[in-house]
Amino acid sequence: MLAILLKTLPFFALIGLGYGAAKTRFFTEEASAYLTKFVFYFALSAMLFRFSANLSFSEIFDPWLALAYLWGTAFVYGVGLMVAFWRRVKIETAAIEAQCVAIGNTGFLGVPMLALLLGEASVGPIILLLSIDLIIFSSALVILVEGSRDGRMSLGVLRTIGLGLLKNPMIVSITLGISVAASGWQLPVPVNEFVTILGNAATPGALFAIGASLASKSAERLVIAGWLSFGKLILHPLFVALGTLVLFPVEAYPAAVAISAAALPVAGNVFILAQHYGTSPQRVSASILISTAASIVTVSAWIAWVTG
Repeated sequence: MLAILLKTLPFFALIGLGYGAAKTRFFTEEASAYLTKFVFYFALSAMLFRFSANLSFSEIFDPWLALAYLWGTAFVYGVGLMVAFWRRVKIETAAIEAQCVAIGNTGFLGVPMLALLLGEASVGPIILLLSIDLIIFSSALVILVEGSRDGRMSLGVLRTIGLGLLKNPMIVSITLGISVAASGWQLPVPVNEFVTILGNAATPGALFAIGASLASKSAERLVIAGWLSFGKLILHPLFVALGTLVLFPVEAYPAAVAISAAALPVAGNVFILAQHYGTSPQRVSASILISTAASIVTVSAWIAWVTG
């Protein structure tokens, strides 16, 4: 584990650097927001497009891996909902809490970190897992929140889901990349070099942006945030491990990638959704802060376990 911890430390050091820059106001909130926008719309999208365009569909889509990850994530999502309902919270709050325990920071942290730690062969499975998170579980959140407020499913909810997917640059870049790969068309050298250079900015930029965003987070509702962090860092990878290693015939390497991805801390976009819907942004904020800090140890432990 120590060897893995030493390998992950530079990634978390970049997060710490971003946190320090924002906390001391060397990076203002506006500067941090624009950096995040650059990474989200340009650098990370270029990285995902390049990876997708240079992989075959079979290298990305593994039906058993998809089922195993979907089972594990849906199970912990259900646990999050049940615990919330047991505490008698509203449906929209329960949906946000379930999102915290089920959706990790795969885009900003997982793609750059796991690709380097586990090798570029991990990129195909990571893209598959990221797509499941974005398409299925982001849609589930919209359905639960909008449906609970309207009292029923409506075409407006479906339109919101569709527009959200179409406007998400990660979904768009993955779809375009897979389309290029499926067509058999090779990216021209200048284009490939362009997206490579732009995509290389994703790793330091994304990690710095994560840290900068954490500087504005507050550690309130610590008991609930502690439970949500435990659910994300321990229960989610545990259930995904059960799915990939016991219930479904997933090969060892993609199973290791899925478990490592499931061990990532709470995703930053959950906070954006909580703010958008005006539902418990404080507990989401605290969950992101606590889970990211604790993941320095827990992520290293899970990766050491799956690669040991």
